[in-house]
Amino acid sequence: MIVIMIMLAVVGGATLSIQAAINGQLGSKVGVFRCAFLTFSLGALVTGLLIFYFEPKQSMTLLDVPKWQLLGAMCGVPYIVIMVFAVQRIGTAVATVAVIFGQLLMSMLIDNFGWFGNEALHFSNSRIGAVICLGIALYFIYSSSKHEVEGQSVR
Repeated sequence: MIVIMIMLAVVGGATLSIQAAINGQLGSKVGVFRCAFLTFSLGALVTGLLIFYFEPKQSMTLLDVPKWQLLGAMCGVPYIVIMVFAVQRIGTAVATVAVIFGQLLMSMLIDNFGWFGNEALHFSNSRIGAVICLGIALYFIYSSSKHEVEGQSVR
């Protein structure tokens, strides 16, 4: 089951990269905020249909949960807007790796300190090494993209 969940997470990450590339193009034509609005509007419609047809009855409603937990929904807005804006300027790969780097850093802090009611999973040498490796990967992906763009402008 763990392998399936990891594979699903990889597929989810792949769809985020596809979304970023497509939204970057759309945003350059219709504007960043219109593109974000379309993303959330269609997402709300599809999610509403999924809830209506497939969501089992829950013991709590959105009105019953602690209000701070509703703030998580607002975290998607800056992500979409930033990605639409960033992909147009630094490319899909650099923007995506930078997002993953930010996700990894924040996730490790959340795990280490047990924030938001999560179980604490403390820093380890291998986790810190992973962050360093991803930071190095981000540097090399950015550097190769920068050199490629500079080479194209010279031609």
